[in-house]
Amino acid sequence: MRTALEDVMSRVPPEVSNAATKAFLAECILKAAAQGHTSYNELLAAATDHIQTVMTMFS
Repeated sequence: MRTALEDVMSRVPPEVSNAATKAFLAECILKAAAQGHTSYNELLAAATDHIQTVMTMFS
């Protein structure tokens, strides 16, 4: 999970890369894992799918 989070954070634009963004994306990963999506690719996709949301929430 940690690797997926760090990798997705590297895809987040610098202007919205902060602690709140990281917490939000971590929550996305945790929710995916709780639903049984536990592979690296599934966790990465779960967070990556929300980067656009982060852009609107934290910009």
